[in-house]
Amino acid sequence: AMASPRRPSGGGLRRAPQDGRLEEINKEFLCDPKFSDEEDLEEKLAVFKEKYMEFDLNNQGEIDLMSVKRMMEKMGAPKTHLELKKMISEVTGGVSETISYQDFVNVMLGKRSAVLKLVMMFEGKANESNPKPSGPPPERDIASLP
Repeated sequence: AMASPRRPSGGGLRRAPQDGRLEEINKEFLCDPKFSDEEDLEEKLAVFKEKYMEFDLNNQGEIDLMSVKRMMEKMGAPKTHLELKKMISEVTGGVSETISYQDFVNVMLGKRSAVLKLVMMFEGKANESNPKPSGPPPERDIASLP
């Protein structure tokens, strides 16, 4: 019998199979006529893939409650267990306890509003709208002078 190859323990390599899987799914979305009029679809999908891999902590190809919990905390928007369950069922339509990549992309690209989507959009915006302050420091008012 052939010895099963040991999984390489390099951090980057560990993600490779998943990256490939998500890439395949992205290709399906790119070919989906439903999204043919979506602007910058390819760029969006690339971003979604990165995000998804960031949150799929157990690398199982799905995001579970604990992953969503940690992701919300990381974004500075912690949620209760109940809220988290609600977020997941909004995305999956209540049929699953975990969010698959297809679910994730469908929500991000879809017209429905979902908490997860709002948070993701917000996080993207937050990152863009916090440029390092440049220019002169804010004016001090008279009262603050020594």
